[in-house]
Amino acid sequence: MREIDLSKVTTAVRQLCLDAAYRLPEDVERALRDFRAEEPSPVGRDVLDVIIKNAEIAREEEVAICQDTGYAVAFVTVGQEVRITGGGLTEAIAEGVRRGYADGYLRKSIVADPLRRKNTGDNTPPVIHYDVVPGDTLVIHFEPKGGGCENMSRVAMLKPADGVEGVRRFVLKTVDEAGPNPCPPTIIGVGIGGDFEKCAILAKKATLRAVGDYNPDPYYAELEKEWLEEINRLGIGPQGLGGRTTSLWLAIEAYPCHIASLPAAVNVQCHAARHKSVEL
Repeated sequence: MREIDLSKVTTAVRQLCLDAAYRLPEDVERALRDFRAEEPSPVGRDVLDVIIKNAEIAREEEVAICQDTGYAVAFVTVGQEVRITGGGLTEAIAEGVRRGYADGYLRKSIVADPLRRKNTGDNTPPVIHYDVVPGDTLVIHFEPKGGGCENMSRVAMLKPADGVEGVRRFVLKTVDEAGPNPCPPTIIGVGIGGDFEKCAILAKKATLRAVGDYNPDPYYAELEKEWLEEINRLGIGPQGLGGRTTSLWLAIEAYPCHIASLPAAVNVQCHAARHKSVEL
């Protein structure tokens, strides 16, 4: 049994908050530059130039890429041979979020109750998804998720007869109706299968996959390519001002489902596709 002190988790999460807020992942920034080189719209190119420059300033001056510094979401893979000492893992992660958002002067966006709307003042509690696996490592994937793009995400309980074409229509409809609201160019996570909540979690997890890292199943990899091309023919463009670059990437995650169901979810991520990971 490997022991990890609570303080190490808190320190690591605090740093993840800062790194994610200040530094756009290299794969995302590279995709922005690649799409900028191919963007036919002059306005679209100008917008992409501003987005790229904004990311550079954020990294160099260590300021937030976006004023919406997001809901703190963590996907945590826990080895079954790991034991957290000194306290609970959930509270250690929450404390790291508190410190990171305070020390980085990051906006606190979480309200304690969805209807009474009083701000918690420290951007907690985070949303944490746990996955217990063999081994003795602890991996934390941290994703601060902005409200504007999250609001454009959707779940649909399709009929099995709708098939792949029904999922395709749902994905395109979701992106088309979102328009400029999620601050495109976006990254699109698609979850297919499971049940109502599982497909939504799959879709969000898909947004963590690196740009260009296709699904290992060739069937889904081909759908990723086809659907991304179709999205970029919608004409929404950077910041909704027209052009080819509506989305930088589309990733699909699939899971077994009930014979009577075809759950599907689309999680929309903005151009500030912030996420960082650490292994303890």
